[in-house]
Amino acid sequence: MNPRLRQTSFPNPMNPKTDGSASSTPRRPVLSLFFATAGGAGYLPKAPGTWGSVVGALVFWLVSRNALISFAETRSSIRELIPGVLAIIVGLALALGGVLVADRVAKYSAKQDPQFVVIDEVSGQFFTYLFALAPANWKYLLLGFILFRVFDIWKPFPVGQAESLRGGWGIMADDWMAAVYAAIGIWIARAMGL
Repeated sequence: MNPRLRQTSFPNPMNPKTDGSASSTPRRPVLSLFFATAGGAGYLPKAPGTWGSVVGALVFWLVSRNALISFAETRSSIRELIPGVLAIIVGLALALGGVLVADRVAKYSAKQDPQFVVIDEVSGQFFTYLFALAPANWKYLLLGFILFRVFDIWKPFPVGQAESLRGGWGIMADDWMAAVYAAIGIWIARAMGL
């Protein structure tokens, strides 16, 4: 055999060190896990979805800073609109980002809807308050929290059916539907003078 050919070395295309796709274990999506678990809240014991809802209520309160999130009224200054606009932007970011990270983590964990993924509850709880256009005071925060958890667990039509959507959409959509029901409950409570 020619000594020159013996010295020449070609990388093996199936070698895991040179080709990441040949690896049997996929890379851990650390950033996606961080967001999908709401900073680790999804790993807390007993009812991770409830912990996710707590995070959603806290995020809404922080974003709104106890301001009235209502576009139905005429505002005297642009400064008063900032909390509402910011809430919409954060809500959309939670929703769209939630679909992406939930989908990625579900594929990584090989589970359709992993229990530790709670970004859906964070987004759903946030949308409950946003859809209700209610002040972020303790009364509405508590009422919205209770109503959202009831509808998220109970899953009346079409909440349960929304779970049949594929990937991250199925993980997120049922919580958005539960948020609609919970927001209607808040509207009714407000109409009754509560």
